[in-house]
Amino acid sequence: MIKSKLLLATVALSAAVCFNAEAKLFKWVDKDGTTHYGETIPPEYANRDTKQLDKGRVTDRSETFDTKQQQSTKQETEEEKAAKEKRRRDEALLNSFTNENEIDLSRDRSLLQIEARINSFTTLIKSAQVTLDDLHKESDARTKKGWAIPQSLTDDITAAEERVAKLQKDLENNQKESETVKARYAAEKQRFRELKGKTPAAK
Repeated sequence: MIKSKLLLATVALSAAVCFNAEAKLFKWVDKDGTTHYGETIPPEYANRDTKQLDKGRVTDRSETFDTKQQQSTKQETEEEKAAKEKRRRDEALLNSFTNENEIDLSRDRSLLQIEARINSFTTLIKSAQVTLDDLHKESDARTKKGWAIPQSLTDDITAAEERVAKLQKDLENNQKESETVKARYAAEKQRFRELKGKTPAAK
């Protein structure tokens, strides 16, 4: 009989040990600075610095939870910002234009100044290139005659080449800007049609 009771007690103790091995153990510090360990945390210390003992390792429970919550909140905030910005652009588009012709007119006005700069740079490049060609001709003529090329002529050629290169770069930048503006207005026009529930225009 005694052996049976001992056997039952041993089984019960083993079960309790196994259960406790799977249970979570927490560590917390009370208001007096005393450290406590237990499977649950008193409510008054739930918001204090607590640590979870996980198979011999101490993990900061509150820090882990806060980190995951911050990451989730950050992701949601970014998604919300993107959606908010999209709604803002759509509202601005609908408030700015009442039909597609107005979009085309706005595009043409934006391109007007860019096209004027492109024409100006094209004219300046032609003029600068003529000057550079004349300087090269003078240099070649002196070389054929066996004359020395003065430093001033060399400097003029260098300056003329730099001017042509700069003007060419300015022209290319304005041409790129023109293409960017055209693409932006094309996208706005397409979005305008979608917001108005119209069928996209055939390409």
